[in-house]
Formats: sequence, structure tokens, C-alpha cells
Amino acid sequence: MNDQNREYWDKHAKRYDRSMLLLGRPIPRMLGLIGHAVRGASRVLEVAAGTGLVTAVLAREAASVISTDYSLEMVSMLTSRVRALGATNVKCEQADLYALPFDPGSFDAVIAANVLHLVPDLEGAIASLRRMLKPDGRLVAPTFCHDETVVSRTVSSLLAVTGFPGHRRFTLESLGASVEAAGLRLERVEVIPGLLPIGYVEGLSFSSRGLA
Repeated sequence: MNDQNREYWDKHAKRYDRSMLLLGRPIPRMLGLIGHAVRGASRVLEVAAGTGLVTAVLAREAASVISTDYSLEMVSMLTSRVRALGATNVKCEQADLYALPFDPGSFDAVIAANVLHLVPDLEGAIASLRRMLKPDGRLVAPTFCHDETVVSRTVSSLLAVTGFPGHRRFTLESLGASVEAAGLRLERVEVIPGLLPIGYVEGLSFSSRGLA
């Protein structure tokens, strides 16, 4: 991830939760689906954790969570939220999703919420996330779909004027196709309505049995 994008998120970290007041209609449904997806998981990795909106759900449902972001300011806010929750099963770290400092194949689930539209190299990003998964592990990648509706395209155009560092405008179909093209089997695909709809996508990695 480049320094310009990191600077944007460092600058806007304290405003992020407020922005969800406008764009957050899909969030409760998204959080419910994520919680269901990781329930009972032993080890979960979260990338682009931001201020910890999703982290709170992961802490309740999974045994052990590593939550990461590449913005130091976001990690600071994330750490504060985790401490306030008293979530002793969550570890917060700075990490770039293209160069994750963890053993490949060591997580039951990887959560990448609302980040894939921001990455400059989509194929490389999904490959990096998939590499972290155990066989039959689950990638959960709910993502704002800027190109899903006329309204969302208008909102996206307005965000672009503010310097928002988006790299692509997904529809649910194109998001699902990107995850599937990375060699993951689509398990759940759903549009969650809002000013910017969220495309909720879960993909399963193939076990060695599945590849035989």
C-alpha cells in the first residue's frame, strides 16, 4: 500500500466512525453475517481493521484474533477500542496486507471488510489474504459496491472529489467474480442495501481433497 493512501487514513482516522453515520445502514447486517461466519473459529486474522468496528464482533465469536491495519493512527484507535472492550483474545498490529508477517496457512478465517475497493493491486491483495488461510479456511470480504446502483455511483463520484483513495467501483457480481478468480469457492454472496451498498462475499479455500 502506498504512503499517500496511508497518510489519508492517518488523517481521517478520527472521522471514520462519524462517516458511518451516513454510510452505515448496511453495517448491522454485515456484522451479523461476519459474526456467524467466524463463530467458533480458533484463529482469525483481520486486515484493514480501522477503528475496530468489526473487531468487536470477532472478539466475541472467535477464540483468538489478530487485527491489523497499515495506518498507525488507525491501529492506535483500534488498540484503544480493544482495551475498552477488555478483549484479551485480540492482538492489534500494524501490517500491510500485501506483506502479512504471519505463517501461511495458519488462520481459520481472514476478514477483509471494506478494503478491496481501496487496494491498487486487487489480484495481489486477494492472493495475499488467501495465502493466510488453512485448507478449507474462509475469506470474508464484505466491500462497499460503488457501482451497484445509480445512487451509489453518484455518492462515489462525490467522494472522489474529496480525495477518497478508491481504486475501483465494484458491483456484487464483479466482487464475487474477483474472489472466485483467486481460486476460492463462493459460499455466500449478498447485497446489503444502503447509500453505498455492501457486497457481502464469503469464499472458501480448497482443501487438498477438494483439489484432487
